[in-house]
Amino acid sequence: MTSLFNRIASFVSRRILYSGPYSIECPICHFVGRFKPFGLVPRSNAVCPKCGSLERHRLLCLALHERPLLSEADRVLHFAPEPCLSGIIRDKSASYQSADCKPQPGSIPLNIENIALPSSSVNVVIANHVLEHVDDEAALEEIKRILTPGGRLIAMVPIVEAWEHTYEDPQITQKPDRERHFAQSDHVRFYGRDFRERICSHGFDLEEFQADGPRSAQYGLNRGECVFIACKTERSGSGERDPQSMAHFALTAR
Repeated sequence: MTSLFNRIASFVSRRILYSGPYSIECPICHFVGRFKPFGLVPRSNAVCPKCGSLERHRLLCLALHERPLLSEADRVLHFAPEPCLSGIIRDKSASYQSADCKPQPGSIPLNIENIALPSSSVNVVIANHVLEHVDDEAALEEIKRILTPGGRLIAMVPIVEAWEHTYEDPQITQKPDRERHFAQSDHVRFYGRDFRERICSHGFDLEEFQADGPRSAQYGLNRGECVFIACKTERSGSGERDPQSMAHFALTAR
């Protein structure tokens, strides 16, 4: 009885706290109301109080629903998986596996800079706000290697479109300094417009998905934020690493 009362109280309090004239809709869990602030410099209406989605999660959800980015035949590898998106991605693919360098239950341990998987073994890699944390040149080369010809990398990154060049400095290593320069203590760069060139230089063709003004307001999105869809070109090859020397990998989890 107490548990039921707590659930009802939680539901009512969410409706009271987060309802009002500035209601936002979450396309992931379909909550409608006021969202919570989030960030070192808090952004208003950023976090869905029901599923915990941020702006980038909601934008990626829209892209997955509106573009043919996944098919029922795809083997998907999802780095640093977001719980609010995992179920949607799993339902749209033939097989789904999540991975991280420090995996949570259900994920496998993989280093995106040196992926212990056979070449051409995955159709889709999803890396949402991952590349700014790592050696992106190594990561992009490894992602290209494990993707099948025509396979897709779906990625989002923090980017300043007004900057021609990406801002990074390997001498900035202390957490407070990285927070000040790159907006987060575990970031190693802030991308500029040349992010597109970085992607294409590794053998990808690039498309982009953005939401228009009305949907940005409706779903509480960051205006102008992009989902980058990088398709491995036939000419880029699949890599030379011996599959027999790699860790066994089968994308069978559902």
